[in-house]
Amino acid sequence: MDKIRKWARGLSLRGSLVLHVIVFTVIALGLCYGTEGVCSYAREAVYESYPQEWERYYLTNERAERLGEGGNIGTTPTVISEKDERLLRVLEVLPVVAAPVYSGLCILAAAFLFYRNRLREPLGELKRASEKISASDLEFTLQYERADELGELCASFEAMRSALADSFSRMWRQMEERKRLNAAFAHDLRTPLTVLRGYDELLQAKEDEEVRATAATMGKHIRRLERYVESMGQLQRLEDRQPEARPLSLTELSSALHESADMLCRERGKRLCLENRTVSGRLCLDGAFLSQVVGNLVANAVRYAAACVTLVLREQDEGLALEVSDDGPGFDARMLREARNPFVTGEGREEHYGLGLYICRLLCEHHGGWLKVENGRPSGAKVTAFFGFPKNPPEI
Repeated sequence: MDKIRKWARGLSLRGSLVLHVIVFTVIALGLCYGTEGVCSYAREAVYESYPQEWERYYLTNERAERLGEGGNIGTTPTVISEKDERLLRVLEVLPVVAAPVYSGLCILAAAFLFYRNRLREPLGELKRASEKISASDLEFTLQYERADELGELCASFEAMRSALADSFSRMWRQMEERKRLNAAFAHDLRTPLTVLRGYDELLQAKEDEEVRATAATMGKHIRRLERYVESMGQLQRLEDRQPEARPLSLTELSSALHESADMLCRERGKRLCLENRTVSGRLCLDGAFLSQVVGNLVANAVRYAAACVTLVLREQDEGLALEVSDDGPGFDARMLREARNPFVTGEGREEHYGLGLYICRLLCEHHGGWLKVENGRPSGAKVTAFFGFPKNPPEI
């Protein structure tokens, strides 16, 4: 029995399916023959329950001599009751009907057992593995002992998981190394910049006009380097920053956002239009994340807007969407593709490093959301920041 079981476990899926079909075909044929035999026996039993009167007849020759032992012939017809007639008709039809019924039941049984024995376990393992991978959890092992096609698929899936785990581990080490390098770079650069600024201030105090002009140019580039170092430090802090969601009043939040955004617009002579399309009174969000994202987006929109900046708040997909649009020229093709990446800017001015939208993207993603960049209709740029609600929010 163990050898047969081992042989069956080593079959391919196609061979196993054929084996199940053959076994249950034999079972169906056996049931059909058994049903026919039982019905024949029952019909004979019904006929035997009705006795007849017999007379014996013999064959004779020309001399009236008997030939053979003769035979019995019934002299009175047998009258079968109506109930037994119905039973006989049922016993005649039953074998014909039973054949397709047995065939269908055996096909279903073969399919069910084939799925249970050969498909359920590996498919369950693959589903579990795919769910863990989609959740970025690679700390598991996919094991399936059979050597059939699904066993090969599970082995390939396990090899892919192992490769992904190694790749993610290398990527994580590289990211950590990059963070340490950036932090060290920003820290080590502060000291020489401080020294250079001191010398620059001394040079600008000289009476020589040419020296002061050179010192002013140096000071301009020193300040640019200082802003760059500050931006790198800010990115380092943002990459490690996680949201702290708290219940917020949407009325108060909307008022605070309108006040800060309106101030930015009035400084540039632009008009702010706020549309609050939310329906809930309170939502669980990180107010600091929202304020920083709105500040960056409105500051970007103000630089390009012709006259008006529009801020829209709405609830969607278990989160809050902030849509900032302007009536300016909009994004070009390159900016639509790359605007969310770091150090990408559509301006030639040195004071901008193209980090605003990248910072917004980081904050949105850390808050379980996303950042979308597109052009508005009929004109202008539109940026939508989405903040997802926490899965286990504190009580509101």
